[in-house]
Amino acid sequence: MSETARKQPRPTTVRLQRLARAYRESGALLAAVELGVFSKIAEGADTETALTAALDISALNAERIIVACLGLGLIERDGETLRNAADVERFLVDGKDGYAGAWMFFTHPDWQDWGHLADHLRNPEPAQLDNDTVKGITVEEARRYHTATYSIGRGAGRLFLRQVDLSKRARILDLGGGSGAYCIEACKAHDHLSAVVFDLPPVAVVAREFIAEQGLSSRIEAIGADFNTDPFPTDVDVVIMASNLPMYGREAIAAVVRRAHDALLPGGEMHLIGETLDDDRSGPSDPAIWGLAQTLHNSTGLAHSVAECTDYFTQAGFHDVVVNEFVPGVLKRITGVKAG
Repeated sequence: MSETARKQPRPTTVRLQRLARAYRESGALLAAVELGVFSKIAEGADTETALTAALDISALNAERIIVACLGLGLIERDGETLRNAADVERFLVDGKDGYAGAWMFFTHPDWQDWGHLADHLRNPEPAQLDNDTVKGITVEEARRYHTATYSIGRGAGRLFLRQVDLSKRARILDLGGGSGAYCIEACKAHDHLSAVVFDLPPVAVVAREFIAEQGLSSRIEAIGADFNTDPFPTDVDVVIMASNLPMYGREAIAAVVRRAHDALLPGGEMHLIGETLDDDRSGPSDPAIWGLAQTLHNSTGLAHSVAECTDYFTQAGFHDVVVNEFVPGVLKRITGVKAG
């Protein structure tokens, strides 16, 4: 054996075992949210005895979930006192403005299918443009879906506003805009803006509810349409397409970017916000897994690389194409400007 080989750490199964059992960590987190563990701690049930009583489950099961949450770093112990980890306190305490509990269950309907991923990968049927998660969606399904996305979407909308100057823009088109969170945050921040949420008809119904709740119905309209096939409004100078990227294949995304370019007013700008791979397509893991998830729905969707996304923009005719970090390791924001 060479000296170099002797110095190399011997591989173990630790990482592989962790990946193989990661579903149990997800299960513990979701159960804790469903039981209200974190909310009850924040409300004052901050000892193991008090939390056990508040959870209304057996002492044995309470001990199990409390110890699991401690082990996962979701809660912390200071003597006899329990407290939520900082991110848990901010996002998983029901009633707080940033509560994202519903978002934690966003992919829960796919739970069983992930256990049979190999069967989905063996599916011989041709992939379809329409993602089964949105094709034929009902208003009730859209309401559940976008209630989950709304809090996260509003946070992303505020992040977008910190990065992008809309002070000289007039009208936004949000493709696949869901709850309308980006448009809502933009119009709240800029009194001169108006906006259009462009999404499937049942989703548009739900978007109108969120828009009305914020008192913005006179400035934000929701159009029920399919951005793959239906004509876009042509009176807009900003186009946003956020978090739809892995749901569609290369041809579909390229076509949407091209149609967005053609619909924009001269000098307008497009922002594609999505989970993107590095140019060599070897990571990060989050975009890769979002792309893999499309196997469950037999859609044409996959993970797109940064290089592919910039190519969609340049081929559509955009100039000044720039890649911006949006959420590090998760989301990039690719932008381009239409010639004036």
